[in-house]
Amino acid sequence: MKIIALDIGTVRIGIATSDIMEIIASAYESYRRKNTDEDVKYISQLVNNLNAGLVVIGLPLKMDGTEGQSVEMAKNFGEELAKVVSVPICYQDERLSTVTAQKILIESGMRREKRKDKVDSLAATIILQTYLDKKSNMKV
Repeated sequence: MKIIALDIGTVRIGIATSDIMEIIASAYESYRRKNTDEDVKYISQLVNNLNAGLVVIGLPLKMDGTEGQSVEMAKNFGEELAKVVSVPICYQDERLSTVTAQKILIESGMRREKRKDKVDSLAATIILQTYLDKKSNMKV
């Protein structure tokens, strides 16, 4: 089944998708947020259009493992999305995913203006690949 991952931010939502074999994560897009209702509607349509069977939402825990406002925002979004989609929603620890994404883009030589548009979808890709790898390791 195809899986969608979300990196929920205040300005943008990074979106990534998996292949149907659930092996490889790929960046899909960075969606510019409008308001929660429109954002949830957009993501739910995407879930339906891509025929996704699962949504993974990045959980931005603090480095010590505690939850802050960003975790609350991600969970609230997940709760609103769960009201309108019929697929399961789970959460994946995403500590340092955005930092890692930024580092990758800087090392690739991407200019700052372009990095803004790419960092969120790359962070979502890292979140999803982490989830897929963890799931794959559990099967072994």
